[in-house]
Amino acid sequence: MPQLETIRIGHSPDSDDAFMFYALAKGLIPTEPFEIVHVIEDIETLNRRALAAELEVTAISVHAYAYVANDYILMPCGASIGDRYGPLVVSKNPMESIAGKRVAIPGEMTTAYLTMRLYQPNFEAVTCRFDEILATVQRGDVDAGLIIHEGQLTYEREGFHKIVDLGEWWDDETGLPLPLGANVIRRDLGPENIRKITALLKESIQYSLEHRERGLEYAMLYARDMETSLADRFVGMYVNHYTLDYGEKGRAGVRELLIRGHQAGIIPHRVDADFVML
Repeated sequence: MPQLETIRIGHSPDSDDAFMFYALAKGLIPTEPFEIVHVIEDIETLNRRALAAELEVTAISVHAYAYVANDYILMPCGASIGDRYGPLVVSKNPMESIAGKRVAIPGEMTTAYLTMRLYQPNFEAVTCRFDEILATVQRGDVDAGLIIHEGQLTYEREGFHKIVDLGEWWDDETGLPLPLGANVIRRDLGPENIRKITALLKESIQYSLEHRERGLEYAMLYARDMETSLADRFVGMYVNHYTLDYGEKGRAGVRELLIRGHQAGIIPHRVDADFVML
């Protein structure tokens, strides 16, 4: 039997990513000639690892793509895109503006941070793990927090106040969806392997969408104490038609975000969004 080529896939410990990778994680679709190994890290850790091109395939923030585009190409599937919703800035007490405030962020390479800098460049960023941000705000260590993942659905019941939904703000500014997370694949794998592995990821996403109940049951392992109905809602926000393929609007959102990031001086160089062609 020929030896299988190991392909490490990095993704975050969240219900939406788990839902996407359900079929691959459980061996429900054939993957030969590849052996798929899952590497689970928070998104900012994956962003940092991508700088060194450590993993063959990885989830990253779209913002981070600006710094790894020489080594990686964007896969047309697996994206997390907010269509008039996205990361939220919240506070313990009602607040109208974050100008001049201390704000907890989930990492400087996250798309959430880039978008917030475009929204309001004048604030002091305090980096925290994404799942510690609400506690940091609650303690009063910062004035506000930039929340991603499930916190977008749970902040109100935990007593926090919304300052801005950056997905709404982006839509008002551009008329485009906000591309938050992407999956990328290393260019040195070669065109044939890149196409095969990309097709596997798309097949996995399609499998979960067609077997939603079973995919959601697996995703609940990563739902951080959310009830099933809330996890289902969260998965539906970020695993949808954009996840199977960005489409023209999704691709336009990526290009616009990278252009505006460069124009604002946040991204130091111009970046072209380069996608795998299936």
